[in-house]
Amino acid sequence: MTAVAVVPSADDETIAPRRRRPDVVAAAVYLALAFVVLGNQWRHLGTGYLRYSGQDQTMWEWFFAVTAKSVASLQNPLFSDLQNAPAGVNMMANTAMLGLSVPLTPVTLVVGPTVTFALALTLGLATTAFGWYFLFSRTVIRSPLTAGLGGLIAGFAPGMISHASAHPNFTVLGVLPVLLFCLIRLGQGRNVRRHTMVLGLLTAWQVLLGEEPLLIFAIAVALMLLAHTVVAPRSTLAAVRRAAGPVVVAAVLAGVLVAGPLWWQFRGPQSYSHLDHQLPGNSLLSFVAFPPQSLGGLVVPAADVALNPTEQNAYFGVPLLLLVVACVVVLRRLPLVRAAAATILVLAVLSIGTELAITEDPVARWAPGEWLDRTPLLESVLETRFVLAAVPLVAMLVALVTDRVFADRSSGRRRVGIWAGAVAVALVPLIPVPLPTAERTPAPTVLADGTWRGLVGNDGTVVTVPIPSPGNADALRWQVDAGLEYRIAGGYFVGPSGEADGEAKYGAVDRPTALLLGRVARTGDVPDIADVDRSRAREDLAYWNADVVVLPDDAPEAGALRRTVAALLDDPGARAGDAVVWDVRGVRE
Repeated sequence: MTAVAVVPSADDETIAPRRRRPDVVAAAVYLALAFVVLGNQWRHLGTGYLRYSGQDQTMWEWFFAVTAKSVASLQNPLFSDLQNAPAGVNMMANTAMLGLSVPLTPVTLVVGPTVTFALALTLGLATTAFGWYFLFSRTVIRSPLTAGLGGLIAGFAPGMISHASAHPNFTVLGVLPVLLFCLIRLGQGRNVRRHTMVLGLLTAWQVLLGEEPLLIFAIAVALMLLAHTVVAPRSTLAAVRRAAGPVVVAAVLAGVLVAGPLWWQFRGPQSYSHLDHQLPGNSLLSFVAFPPQSLGGLVVPAADVALNPTEQNAYFGVPLLLLVVACVVVLRRLPLVRAAAATILVLAVLSIGTELAITEDPVARWAPGEWLDRTPLLESVLETRFVLAAVPLVAMLVALVTDRVFADRSSGRRRVGIWAGAVAVALVPLIPVPLPTAERTPAPTVLADGTWRGLVGNDGTVVTVPIPSPGNADALRWQVDAGLEYRIAGGYFVGPSGEADGEAKYGAVDRPTALLLGRVARTGDVPDIADVDRSRAREDLAYWNADVVVLPDDAPEAGALRRTVAALLDDPGARAGDAVVWDVRGVRE
């Protein structure tokens, strides 16, 4: 999208006074809409969590809480040993979003990480929409109203709403359009020093907000620039020559600022080289279906073929896709539009992943996805997310045509009405419905009322059964509720898998006892416990430095788990409120 630099626009000085009121209105509208989308979470901060977040909300609240604790106690926020005892967690190698969690530390300390989580998602939607409105209104769109429409599409697209259930790093994207604005200004040779400095500072901040969105954004900009060079080489290459030097300076500035955190991410404790998700991309049906969390999805429900409810990155619906085609046909003479169309197509192809699927079942291998899987850095990206970078281009195309139709005095009422109707047919079905919430699982009383303090030493660990994992991370929330005063075994994070090639995995490296208890929780089958199992259990408890084992009554297959743990420890355990506990300080020694 750097190619927008060739489009004339007004000076900063003349634009600011004229657009101040529309800017305020746009910001207010976007913020109000974001509160509507997250309204259920705001109304149930103490007891509810976003239903489709899976375990991700628990993980994010843990990240926010741990970062706040580290900052307040002047500890290193790049690492924590509070989960995955004793190895700990490399926070920079996870989605801890230090660029947001550190500034919001006062909020987290005063009102808790759930408020921080809800605030991040709400402001993320609003600022992302405003960022694209700002870019459109300062470059290619004349009317603030149609620029506002573009911001609305970009900030509240189905993929954005999907990520707003669980992923602040893919919701807080407002920095990206400002980065592009700086690139455009540098390509025009305007206010070079200021925009170079801003570009470097904001790039460093975006690294600390989310590296994966930044990487996808950079790929989209490169594709757009390449496509525009093909259709308009002279103007594009001139802009590139003007911007090249300042961009290098900005990159050096950003590199200096984030060199330390990046070194820690790739060379610090619990670092890794790559994470191969081996997960499917977007099926063809996902491009044409309405998103489940929308008006269209309620009226015309379709099979949800996304990876999970937080990865519905396509779901444009047939009407919007047809509208985009119409926009390209209407403005096909513009190099910007032809380049945007090509970039959208390439990003959609990349988002399909390694296997082409019409619904859920793959029908053929997909070469572009296989290439991504073999490319360093790109192999760690979820391919389905590439299509998110096409959303601002879709928004720009719709806003461009709308701007021209409404501004053309020769356009009759019928023409304006037809186009307005077409836009409504495409966008109304995509209007999001408020994201639903569910009740949180309460902590067992032994952890909630502080009884654990009499069972755990200064360096001891609480082992909850089954061992916390990406599929069952409630123990992280219980730990946060207890003030992060004890360590836990296992957890939900990304860390080394233990393989020699440096590949990562979700959750801790599996200990034999964790695997055994996990099988019991899934199946309800109590295995025959042998001496070797008891020996491994003692070794694992020693490794975790465990002081107490806690089995909540509402754990999956709690009865089978209790019999299994009792057999492993030769101890029936003791009742403590709504849980069974085992004091294992003597067992592990």
